[in-house]
Amino acid sequence: MTFTDILDLSWRTVRSNRLRTGITVSIIAFGIMALIGIITAITAMNQSLTENFSILGANSFSIRYKERNIRFGGGHQSGELTRQKKGGNRQKNSSLDRYITFDEARAFKDRLAFPATVSISKFANGNATLFFEDVKTNPNVRVIGGDENYLLNSGYVMDQGRDFNKLDIESGRNVVIIGSDLVRKLFKDKPAYAIGKIIRIGSGRYRVIGTMKERGASSFLALDNIAIITYNNVRRVFNNQGSYNLTVRANDFKQMDAAIGEATGVFRTVRKLNIKEADNFYIDRSDSIVESLKKTLRYVRWAAYIIGAITLLGAAIGLTNIMLVAVSERTREIGLSKSIGAKGKTIRTQFLWESILISLLGAAIGIVLGILVGNLAAMFFKTGFVVPWGWVAAGVLICFATGLFAGLYPASKASKLDPINALRYE
Repeated sequence: MTFTDILDLSWRTVRSNRLRTGITVSIIAFGIMALIGIITAITAMNQSLTENFSILGANSFSIRYKERNIRFGGGHQSGELTRQKKGGNRQKNSSLDRYITFDEARAFKDRLAFPATVSISKFANGNATLFFEDVKTNPNVRVIGGDENYLLNSGYVMDQGRDFNKLDIESGRNVVIIGSDLVRKLFKDKPAYAIGKIIRIGSGRYRVIGTMKERGASSFLALDNIAIITYNNVRRVFNNQGSYNLTVRANDFKQMDAAIGEATGVFRTVRKLNIKEADNFYIDRSDSIVESLKKTLRYVRWAAYIIGAITLLGAAIGLTNIMLVAVSERTREIGLSKSIGAKGKTIRTQFLWESILISLLGAAIGIVLGILVGNLAAMFFKTGFVVPWGWVAAGVLICFATGLFAGLYPASKASKLDPINALRYE
């Protein structure tokens, strides 16, 4: 009997026991679906992170009073992922959580003589609703107080209108620059029409002086669903007691380390720290944020490995049990095959391939479902269609090995049956 004949006979046997085969295939498929689905989703998240943070530039860094909190969506308090900063800036002193004050932020900007651009910003609201005439946005707009350098340091580009000037900032008057999502919602995607219009942010009335070009949708940062006012307006209107943030953009990437060193020294002086005191602030490089988030996602990846391994182990045990039942049910058939000349090797190969085919069926269904489920995350994060080809190949190999492992004992048992005793079996 050729290998093709054995394979054909194995496939016909698998198809003849549809209920039993279907149950086992489903168990394997769910295990592979969980593994491939989570890996696909993580791949999509990694792509989104890389795309959305890369625009911040590798030559910028921020100074904060504590670890960075990254918001998933527009909210300020919900869904936060705290970035654990490693390195020399992680301290354990009592003054660690002291806010960066207005005076400290202004003093730092005035004193930093390094060839770099400094921006001062202050968070105002993460769940604001904006109104124009009878149109309003969802209550998920981020309102940030910035200065004349905020757009440059944050990677935004003006589309229509103008940036803040010195009078806007010093007076804290009610002017605002809005993102492309807000232009689309409030002004029917007409940036030029938006300039000069009066909108409401909560109960305050603001004149639109500028609109920004689209940076691309991001479920992590809501990059275009943003309204930027001046930090002095935040002080005057929002009565926000939180910390100020400082962003520094070095003119040359090669001078990044020198810029961080100079900024650290200047800000230590601003914070009035003596030589023996540790830093009571954090410095975040924009290119390190992505790596920190990806490191957090590795824990999710390990969870996928564990879920897949447990499910496949259960599937292997179930498959072994089903193959043993098949051996018992087909004992007379095996005895008849041996009595007319079938060798034990042929019987063993047939049962092994039955087990492998069942497992590979589960792999095929699980991979398709896993890719589809995982790409729901790709749609959410607005990345391209993701197919983790390496894990697809790994899934096939894992299921092949599972089927082989599960079928070894039943196939060996079938091949060693005595034909006379097998023919007598009832």
